Amino acid sequence: MGQQDLSNVRATVDTVLQTVIDQRAALFALVLALIAVGWSVVWRWTRTVVTIAHEGGHALVAVLAGRGLTGIRLHPDTSGLTVSTGARRGPGLVLTFLGGYPAPSLIGLGGMVLVARDLPHVLLWIVVGALAVTLVWIRNAFGALAVVATGVLVGAVAWWGSPRLQDGFAAALCWFLVLGGLRAVRELQRGRLRDPRRRGGGTSDADMLAALTRLPRGMWIAVFWLIGLAAVIAAAWVQFG
Repeated sequence: MGQQDLSNVRATVDTVLQTVIDQRAALFALVLALIAVGWSVVWRWTRTVVTIAHEGGHALVAVLAGRGLTGIRLHPDTSGLTVSTGARRGPGLVLTFLGGYPAPSLIGLGGMVLVARDLPHVLLWIVVGALAVTLVWIRNAFGALAVVATGVLVGAVAWWGSPRLQDGFAAALCWFLVLGGLRAVRELQRGRLRDPRRRGGGTSDADMLAALTRLPRGMWIAVFWLIGLAAVIAAAWVQFG
């Protein structure tokens, strides 16, 4: 190997090492999110945040589709329910049921764009505002507690946190939503596989979409998977690309 080749190798190694050093905060945020999503002990506590985003997706799409929004309920078992009024069939209701599972991943991806543009404080205040609006529609005590606790945490970081803390916290939150949305889809699929009785008359979003459209339940779960995986890839490209 000639002197020029050695110089090229050293330059490449130096570039890689510098990239890792520059991205270490982003990598640390990703690791924290992976722990929060992948470690079941932690996931049992943090999953409610994904549920808030999930039900918020249902609520937002319902309003955009012209349906009336009655309320949102969040439960200690991390499940949730969004009730809307309007036609019992049709595209509006289909879109409303479709809006839940992709919501955490898409919210996380959108937030990652703001983080990549050095606007984590803007993202955090948007989250606080969205949680405040969500609180208006909460119809049970646990749901109110969960939304308020999440809002207080995010608001505290937005108000008192240093720019570095805001950047790391916002990145970790975005990764958590993107990856958490994907794990929620996995739980939906595994729950159906473990309980065959639900295949014919379940009440999950996939079941309701199948009943409304006469398309296979598995197809809707596949749609959720595709959106979630695409969001993970896009988020990685936004932050590390």
